[in-house]
Amino acid sequence: MSDTGHNNRTLWIAFGANLGIAVAKFGAAAITGSSAMLTEGVHSVVDSSNQLLLLWGRRASRRPADALHPFGYGRELYFWSFVVAVLVFALGAGVSVYEGILHIAEPEPAVSPLIAYGVLAIAFLLEGGSTVSAFKEFKASKGQLGWLHAIQRSKDPPGFIVLLENGAAMAGILVAAVGLAISQWTGDPRFDGAASIVIGVVLGLTAFLLAYESKALLIGEAADPQLVEGLRRLVEARCGVTGVGEVLTVHSSPDMITAMISVDFEDSISAGDVERIVDDVEREACRSFPLVRRLYIRPRSGEASRPT
Repeated sequence: MSDTGHNNRTLWIAFGANLGIAVAKFGAAAITGSSAMLTEGVHSVVDSSNQLLLLWGRRASRRPADALHPFGYGRELYFWSFVVAVLVFALGAGVSVYEGILHIAEPEPAVSPLIAYGVLAIAFLLEGGSTVSAFKEFKASKGQLGWLHAIQRSKDPPGFIVLLENGAAMAGILVAAVGLAISQWTGDPRFDGAASIVIGVVLGLTAFLLAYESKALLIGEAADPQLVEGLRRLVEARCGVTGVGEVLTVHSSPDMITAMISVDFEDSISAGDVERIVDDVEREACRSFPLVRRLYIRPRSGEASRPT
């Protein structure tokens, strides 16, 4: 899966859509008194804030390395992605469930429900447009991988975060509409509160998946297995190399990989020969695997070629 060449267009589209939707939903909630509409408004505000955090994370991750951070700031993106997952859970899911329980305990009939339906329809269309943009971008980057596998393998969290958030938002809009319709049909406003709780559960499950994937990247994930195997073959092909042991890789950012390789050199060659081999490997790795920004080779006797 390729995560290179990403841009912020999808994030800005999602931000604009969510900000407009939030204003419309809060206005409708104030007029109609709908609990589900209020929680949907909170959800849109959280989503808008999340896009700004992801934009900041991408910007911060591109700062050059310095004395305090010799490997750069790439993991800033993974940190802010994890923060976004926490916000979706705490503010999105938490507020939705709280408002739902409150509305069930103290039900209030909705006023002017037609306004709520109109706002929900507009919100669904705007979210749909944002989702299509995120869908196209992620589809282009995932290649032949399945969707779930692509999310697990992706090293660029904003790509799948926007897609999953938008999917949860569209599901929430449908649930809010159904809850409001059942409340009208039965005359029982508690169904509107129940819809808020369902929205909270959907957001909670989404937040769990986002947090799980972001945490894995924040801790440090290895590069694509094909790239790791390519590095192994590149070193094994060099004259003077008798064995390759561990090939350890870690993503510091979506487009920066650090690799460490244990290599057994022929005992008969000189230190100068070893230096030339290492230099050749580094140059070739840079050409063949642009994501590998740092490559460290550790001479070690007795290393047999074996998969890591």
